[in-house]
Amino acid sequence: GNAPSVTDTIEYVTISTLGNAQDFGNLTQSSYVGAGGCASRTRGIRGGGETPSKQDTIDFVTIASTGNATDFGNLTQGRSQVNAFSNQTRGIFAGGLTPTSQTTTDYITIAQTGNAVDFGDLTIASYGGAAASSSVRGVVFVGYTSGGSTNKIEYFTIATTGNAIDFGDRTVSIYYPATAFNATRALWAGGNGPINTIDFVTTATTGNAQDFGDLTTARVTPAGASSST
Repeated sequence: GNAPSVTDTIEYVTISTLGNAQDFGNLTQSSYVGAGGCASRTRGIRGGGETPSKQDTIDFVTIASTGNATDFGNLTQGRSQVNAFSNQTRGIFAGGLTPTSQTTTDYITIAQTGNAVDFGDLTIASYGGAAASSSVRGVVFVGYTSGGSTNKIEYFTIATTGNAIDFGDRTVSIYYPATAFNATRALWAGGNGPINTIDFVTTATTGNAQDFGDLTTARVTPAGASSST
């Protein structure tokens, strides 16, 4: 984060119990502005970001035990504001800013350290969007493009490399939202404006997003996390 200077802080909460965040450890480098985060049940992964130069660093932590992050490898190119998602096997980093918007999509095998490998491309070069996934699909809520914000949603099949495919449209054109998801639904909330809109899609079936409700207040660049519930 960048409050008030670029930091390497990692904190955690136990989702099932209320309470303040606690210190987890530190990243391998201080960074801010849209590093992509993804995870398996065992490892949490961070890729990219700014220091303020664009970074290709990937590092990881073991979620069950606190401690500092360890070097994992590198993205195929340094970039920030990356859309990241995963299943239990693969972590995927789509799009980003280099400083121009990108279609580049990389993947890693979460259980094995090493550099990211080319997966395919988004159909729209973009950054500042958000992503969510089931065990089968990764859904990208496309963010800011050369033509401005968009309402497009694209998806990848995580187990097979290849380019993104059109999923549908969100109810509004937006970038810098938060996401939360479980095995069935993916939600995005807030974004530039700021706005209070929350939309959802069912990840197994393509189609346009539907209105879920509203945040308690309109805000831009929020962050989200979720349990299965």
